[in-house]
Amino acid sequence: MKRSELVFGLLRIAVDAVAVICALLLAWQLRMNNIDLIPWAQLLEPAKTMPNLTYYIRSFLIPTVIVFLLIAASLKLYLMRVTLSFFREEARIILAVVVWVGLIMGWFFFVQKQLFYSRILLIHATFFVAAFVTLGHVFLMLAQRSLLKRGIGVRSVLSIGQQPLSEHIEQYMKRDPRYRYIGHREQHSTPLQNIDENEIDLILQTDPSSSEETNALIDFCRSNQIGYAFLPPVLTDVPHLLSVYRFGSVPILKFHPTPLDGWGSVFKRAMDTSLAFIALILLSPLFLCLAIFIKLDSRGPVFYKSRRMGRRKQFIAVVKLRSMVKNADDLKEELEEQSHRNDGPLFKIKDDPRITRFGKFLRRFSLDELPQLINVLRGDISLVGPRPHLPEEVSNYTAFQHRVFAIKPGITGLAQISGRSNLTFEEEVRLDLQYVEEWSPWMDLWILWRTVGVVLKGDGAD
Repeated sequence: MKRSELVFGLLRIAVDAVAVICALLLAWQLRMNNIDLIPWAQLLEPAKTMPNLTYYIRSFLIPTVIVFLLIAASLKLYLMRVTLSFFREEARIILAVVVWVGLIMGWFFFVQKQLFYSRILLIHATFFVAAFVTLGHVFLMLAQRSLLKRGIGVRSVLSIGQQPLSEHIEQYMKRDPRYRYIGHREQHSTPLQNIDENEIDLILQTDPSSSEETNALIDFCRSNQIGYAFLPPVLTDVPHLLSVYRFGSVPILKFHPTPLDGWGSVFKRAMDTSLAFIALILLSPLFLCLAIFIKLDSRGPVFYKSRRMGRRKQFIAVVKLRSMVKNADDLKEELEEQSHRNDGPLFKIKDDPRITRFGKFLRRFSLDELPQLINVLRGDISLVGPRPHLPEEVSNYTAFQHRVFAIKPGITGLAQISGRSNLTFEEEVRLDLQYVEEWSPWMDLWILWRTVGVVLKGDGAD
């Protein structure tokens, strides 16, 4: 560990303590002087429940400063080696302040059985703590970066291995002021005795293995107090899906097929259920009108159930408004030679003769997909996800294409807003896999927003 890292790690604790103390003292002083910080207004009455300064410091200020520091430490704001960007660090500061205020309110209400001294004091304190702690961290960040530019606290990195270091990582280290990339050496041509341990802080192995050379390199680093790291030999295309996990005391590198694990799946399910329920209520008059037109246009039921494969290749019945003639499935074998999708297992026909007159209108604006909101409520599919797959198509998928079954299919998705039926099958799979591996709540909201425009234009409908 660099000495500067230790110094700045301790300074963060001291600066936060001073920031919280100043914030609480300022909030107390403002309340005692009946200042509410509202321009051109004076709403506060003289304080009657405020304690004197000595009691305030002893019974409230000192304990709450300690509590804030413990909360910040639990959120990893005092790590010696700072790896967070400013915005992520700021998010943790705000979270620490929110938890801190919540604990104060809970303590007074549930333990002390009384309200806080002053609500406006607590509001001021919350704002000042967030502002002062942020300013302190910004000052330390700028000071540390200034020292790094002067070479103080910079970590020297040497890469070793038969494979050269990837250009992406090399450029990253050259841009990051915390690192100084010395260069790359091939392992077999680099006697370890020729490495000066005083000039190197980290050795990065590009192609680790269980060979004697790797073990010798690790022993050399451990004996000379040099940091050792290695690039994962697999899954380097999805580093955000890798995490360190432990079986007891043994660390392992774990791969997550999708970010939709844990709380991600809980959030997505909650959003699916709430939005689908609201949409079904608002669209119920439209459903009635469409049902009447379907019955007037052709014989057959209003709804059509399509057997599809969902998450982990489980069979689901997807509900749609009927847009084809009653015996459309029986006619499919006769029309297979007319499919214009020869780039994969999908079956699509331009000007499909099975589609009814009103069905063309339904498909143009994707209105036939609306009953799938019922599937969303049932948990069969999501609002956003890969396209639901027909079993006869899945039987022709490659092992690579089976990755899309890691999550539930969706009514709309990245492929649907990027060209719909105009995409090749390979492009569609690539976009679906991109969604599977890069999911976020913001991506879902963005896709739903884009879907509205795509549907209204009727682009790519087949």
